[in-house]
Amino acid sequence: MNRKAFIQKSTVLTGSLFIMKDLFSKPKNIVYGHNSMKYSLDTAWATKHNPKLTVNDCHEMVQDKKGRIILLTNETKNNIIVFNKDGKVLESWGNDFPGGHGLTLHNENGTDYLYITDTDRHQVYKTTLSGKVLLTIDAPLGIGLYYKKEEFVPTETAIDDNGDIFIADGYGAQHILHYDSKGKLINHFGGRGEGDQFLDNAHGIAFDKRNGKKSLLITDRTRNCFKRFDTAGKLLEIIQLPGECVCRPVVKGNHVYAAVLRSPNMDVADSGFVTILDKNNKVVSNIGGTEPVYQDGTLKTMQQQDKIFVHPHDVCVDDDDNLYVAQWASGKVFPYKLNRV
Repeated sequence: MNRKAFIQKSTVLTGSLFIMKDLFSKPKNIVYGHNSMKYSLDTAWATKHNPKLTVNDCHEMVQDKKGRIILLTNETKNNIIVFNKDGKVLESWGNDFPGGHGLTLHNENGTDYLYITDTDRHQVYKTTLSGKVLLTIDAPLGIGLYYKKEEFVPTETAIDDNGDIFIADGYGAQHILHYDSKGKLINHFGGRGEGDQFLDNAHGIAFDKRNGKKSLLITDRTRNCFKRFDTAGKLLEIIQLPGECVCRPVVKGNHVYAAVLRSPNMDVADSGFVTILDKNNKVVSNIGGTEPVYQDGTLKTMQQQDKIFVHPHDVCVDDDDNLYVAQWASGKVFPYKLNRV
């Protein structure tokens, strides 16, 4: 082989090796998130099966004991849509919740029930998984908190082990209302105000038992934080989340997950992402957001980095630690799935 032919053959071989190396070095899917909490994105999770259903705002999602993913939308053609984990629609129901907003699942003596808040009808409902309404809670008039039903705009519920119901009036007077399982008002706390014990946009509420003690995590969205209260209403802790206008906290295992509707404040549209906190309430991953950085123990301001989401409104964590993200005011898109990697 002469020198010219050798150089030509060597150049082709070397180039081929570099191309192969480049192909193998690139991940098949883009991975989002930080540290050990990373995910690949499936935007076609619910649309690849071509469901003959529509959504308006996809507000919240839960997983029942059968492993099904249940979505609440304020589309009154089908307020509730039930999927399997592959995104196939199993059933749908509901025409009576024009302001369907909050969706909580509670297992009561082995049976799953749903709690739905409706911001248009100013009510909270307990239903079966097939949609039968078992309990309706209206504005608590006549006790000095509300003078007309329209002042009560409930956004979320948290259900205690004994069936007691805690309602966050996140678009109304900002009270946290504590009812027994029959719908009798027991207590209230929070409300609008400037002190730490008060709330502004108390959008979400959830029980947290990670440290062995039961407490309530409550969103103070415009102030970029979660606040921890005991069940009697005493403020225990403030978890600062600078730049994150968070929706409801979702507690699963040692982590807290939350959709960030907007960042770094509520004035910036189309700027959401998903955030994850560890057992010490440190932000460890932002999906679509900037990397969480602590400087001298203080978390620096976070905001959207990748244009994955528009206005994420809720996160559902399934039994395989995959995430499903419902979005508000985002072009009537079905939820996205984030597969844990």
